[in-house]
Amino acid sequence: MEDKNTKKKNKKSSLLWLLSVSAIAVCLLLFCQFYFGDVVNRETTFYQNTYVNGVDVSGLTKEDANNLLTTKFLENKDKINLTLTDGDKEWNIRGSDFEMVGNFENSLDKIITYGREGNLFQKKKIEKQIRKDGLMLTVSYKDLLGGVNEKINQIADEIESQAKSGQIQFNPDSDVMFSITENQTGIQVDRLKLEEKINNAIENNDFSVIEIPIEEILPDRSLEDMLADIVLRSSYSTNYSSSSQNRKDNIKLALSKFNGMIVEPGEEVSFNQTTGSRNSENGYKNAYIILNGSYTSGVGGGVCQASSTLYNALIRADIEILQVNHHSLPPSYVPLSFDAMVSEGYADLVFKNNLDTPIYIKCICDDKTVTVEIYGQALEDGMIIQTRTELVKVLPHKGDTIITDTKNEYANQVLYKGEYYRLKYPQEGYETKGYLQYIKDGEVVKEKEVRHDHYQPQGGIIVEGNNELGEGMTLPASNVKYISAQKVNKKTYENAKKKFGID
Repeated sequence: MEDKNTKKKNKKSSLLWLLSVSAIAVCLLLFCQFYFGDVVNRETTFYQNTYVNGVDVSGLTKEDANNLLTTKFLENKDKINLTLTDGDKEWNIRGSDFEMVGNFENSLDKIITYGREGNLFQKKKIEKQIRKDGLMLTVSYKDLLGGVNEKINQIADEIESQAKSGQIQFNPDSDVMFSITENQTGIQVDRLKLEEKINNAIENNDFSVIEIPIEEILPDRSLEDMLADIVLRSSYSTNYSSSSQNRKDNIKLALSKFNGMIVEPGEEVSFNQTTGSRNSENGYKNAYIILNGSYTSGVGGGVCQASSTLYNALIRADIEILQVNHHSLPPSYVPLSFDAMVSEGYADLVFKNNLDTPIYIKCICDDKTVTVEIYGQALEDGMIIQTRTELVKVLPHKGDTIITDTKNEYANQVLYKGEYYRLKYPQEGYETKGYLQYIKDGEVVKEKEVRHDHYQPQGGIIVEGNNELGEGMTLPASNVKYISAQKVNKKTYENAKKKFGID
């Protein structure tokens, strides 16, 4: 009997336990279904009381929120009406000036996950706080609007100006050779700040007048810096006191083309291009020139003295020479290997300003001398540049050649055979080298070879008459002496050095 009661009692307890477990399971299932279902739903929609750019997106999915925000954005874009001012100038910007180039999707991805990190209780707490206080978020319109920077650049281009350093005024014939214009301050629009102002105005629908932020830009170099660069860098003179007036006029005319010239850094200058064609139309006159080893009359005679004077001033200023040529005969006005022969079509003097600042050329011509001065940044402290000529060897001439005046070109000088007229003396030639010496505190600190020239020897020419003597005619003794081929020796070499003042 007791066994039966015990069995009934145990059976009843088991049933009660099973019913309790089942009830708990059902409750847990209902709770999970409610709670987690709500969480899953809230993970794909925005919290209640969430606003983006002032638009309520509570409970919306990202897709619906993007559509709504895009619609509102396009409506607001059409309402844009901005006025930008700079002094008395103004520019108007309307929504039609822009286009929508982005979307809200990336920003919405970040916004919808806001407050959903951590455990369930933390998330629930944040949600409660958002429902109470609201969540106000902003997506910058600068990532959505196209054409803002283009409009800013367009306006800035109308406002901005470059800063300009004062300009050197070079008046070589004035008592005050160098004067300078004032610096010009530049204007620059602060584009980042202006972009920020425009974006804020659009986001807040605040279309009051925007004053364009500008900055003043100062020139890179001060007037004092520019003036400090200008010193007399070199000077060179040659003598033309024994020249004819025509020759002097030609030299003055050629150098006048360089007087007052400003050569910018890196600029190349051609003597021939600067002086133009040496013809009568350009004011040049007849004077002696060296042609094929002889002096002869020609338009523009003397211009080579102008180019040689300029050349020697340039090399003493350490200016780069790109092209230079020597004469067939050594000229008397400059040392050997330091002449600069020019001739249209095949010989030019070309130089380049290899400094970091401009050079300025002044030319002075009086009745006796011509001088070229080069101004610019100073040479190294205490440095001067001089030239040195080395006579390598004397090139012997081949003596005289006698020609017969078959065309009677020299009939005013000779008529008969046995009559002689010297047309040209033979001249020895020279092989020379030219050096630049860099001198500091009286010491040569550097020397470099810049020229190696050959002035070819010239043969002499004697003209003899072409006609036979008549019966009974006799000729007086000729004072023209025939010169044989030269023999060079040590004395010849020493005489040549003395002749040209070569140590």
